Amino acid sequence: MSPPARILVKEETFDPSYVPPRLVHRDAELGLLSRRFREGLSKGLPFHCLVTGGVGSGKTALVRRLGADLERAGRLHDLPVRVPYINCWRRASDRTVMLDLLRSVKVSLPDRGYSLSEMLDVFEQGIRRAPQHLVILLDEAAALVKQETKLVYLLSRSREVELGSISLVLVASEDLFPYLDPPSRSSFGVTHRLSLAPYDRAALTDILEERARLALRPGSVEREILDQIARVAAPTGDARFAIEILAGAAHAAEDDGAESILAEHVRRAKGSLLPTMSEAHLEGLSVNQLGVLLALARSLKRRGAAVPSQKLRAAHAALVEELGAPPMSRTTFWRTLKELERDGLVSLDPGATGESSQVGMDELPASLLTTLLEERTGGPRARKA
Repeated sequence: MSPPARILVKEETFDPSYVPPRLVHRDAELGLLSRRFREGLSKGLPFHCLVTGGVGSGKTALVRRLGADLERAGRLHDLPVRVPYINCWRRASDRTVMLDLLRSVKVSLPDRGYSLSEMLDVFEQGIRRAPQHLVILLDEAAALVKQETKLVYLLSRSREVELGSISLVLVASEDLFPYLDPPSRSSFGVTHRLSLAPYDRAALTDILEERARLALRPGSVEREILDQIARVAAPTGDARFAIEILAGAAHAAEDDGAESILAEHVRRAKGSLLPTMSEAHLEGLSVNQLGVLLALARSLKRRGAAVPSQKLRAAHAALVEELGAPPMSRTTFWRTLKELERDGLVSLDPGATGESSQVGMDELPASLLTTLLEERTGGPRARKA
């Protein structure tokens, strides 16, 4: 019997540094920035911009795609465009940033022995030898700006200090204006700021679908599973976290020799990246809550990412009969479900008109949760011991 086909076919597209050819749900922002930079550069004028947004909101991918598109576009105002990218978390001083910029204009200097003003003089000479539009991307710029940098002022006033056509893009998770000196702040202005909103669940599902198309074997993951991952990441809107879970679930599926990614693989991946439930957590739950969770865990082992609430109630009724416990009224069952939702242990998605809600659980693999809960409630596995 031949082994199952690989699920991961282009794992490199899961790498955080990978910039996809299409930015799902950031097309409008990319179009806006592209227009503004092209309009300015085509007239020989620099354009400066501050891009902010939370972790996983697509800031870095957006500006790097912008840079690649501008370089590919060819000459603007009879000059080529070059877009150096510098991560300021690793280059957190004016001098280290300047060393990278010198390399971008084909100038090499020793790491030590030159003042900032001397480096700027050499930088100017490099630009004069090969005239071009420089669009400098400073990612994680807060690490630089909060150190009272002089470089942001000098680069944003490049025409005044005779450095040529230099545009500056600052990328950060927070508003940097309070940390900029007034002249630097005026270079950006109110209209030169772009704030990226967190992705919602629907957007995250679309992003995951596109990344799955790039990274995974066709047909190896259903949209229901991608929506399950999006549901986990939706509270933060973090696409990077969602993609990490998808990558982890793909690895878990391959480790199991599965043909496709299942809901259990997602729970396993999520638990390894961000465990939020423990046996101590379970100790504080009531018997009613434990019973509903056990019925849900058993149902999810068979059904996948979520189960209709009506079928969950039927599964719970069969469980309490098996355990010899008294039945639970409909009112108590729903109150217990809402308590579990409030505590973040289950998710409740309203169904279509006339249909029951969908009940999901993303905290632990259902197989492990079943074992823990049966031990607590005296279920079949506990009686075997």
